[in-house]
Amino acid sequence: MKILPVTDPAFKKYGRIITNVDFTELVAAMKETPVPAGVVYEPSIRELEALPVMQKLSDVAYGEMPIQIGYCNGHNTKLNAVEYHRDSEINVAATDAILILGSLQDVEADHTYETSKMEAFLLPAGTGVEVYATTLHYAPCSVEGKGFQVAIVLPKGTNYPLKVSHPKASGTTTDNEDHLITAVNKWLIGHAEGGLEPGSFLGLKGENLDIAKE
Repeated sequence: MKILPVTDPAFKKYGRIITNVDFTELVAAMKETPVPAGVVYEPSIRELEALPVMQKLSDVAYGEMPIQIGYCNGHNTKLNAVEYHRDSEINVAATDAILILGSLQDVEADHTYETSKMEAFLLPAGTGVEVYATTLHYAPCSVEGKGFQVAIVLPKGTNYPLKVSHPKASGTTTDNEDHLITAVNKWLIGHAEGGLEPGSFLGLKGENLDIAKE
C-alpha cells in the first residue's frame, strides 16, 4: 500500500484540508493528552472544547451545528474495521498519523467491502482535514512505530451509546444497514481479525491491512 500525502489529488474524493481555521491551540492542548500502548477514543474532552477553536469549527465547518471535540490516541498499524457517519468528521493531527480511507459508494449491496480498494494518506502534525460522510475510515495508524495524537471533531452526540435496540448481524452478509449501527451516528463494518465485540458485522473482505507490512 502506497502512502500518499493528504496534499495529493487522490485525497480529494475522501476529504479536504482545512485552511480557514487556526489549530495552534488545539494541537498544543492535544500534546497533553495520553498516548496508550493500544488505541483510546474519547468523544468529548472538556479541556479541548473550552478552546476558542470549538466555536470557530461549529460556525465555519459545521454551519453552526453543535459539535464535540475528543481524540483518538495511541499506537496502531492495522485497519481492523471501517466506519462511517451521516456527517463529516474533522481530524486534527498533533503528531504525524496515517489515515486509511475508502469510499462508501464501493460497499456492496450486502454491505461487504473489499479492503484492497482502500488508500492510505499521511496526515502531518498541525494539519486539520475534513473527512467526508461518504468516506470509510477508522482509527489512525502510527508513523514509524511512534504514538499518534489526533483530535476528532464530530456533531454532538456522535459515537455515544445507543438509546434504541438495533438488530445484530447474524453472519458475514446482511441486506439491512441497521445491523451496522453500533453507536449514535456510527455504522461499522468489521474484519474477522479486527478483534471487535461479539455481534459486530464482519463484512470486510480481503486482508486486514497493516501499515507495518508496507
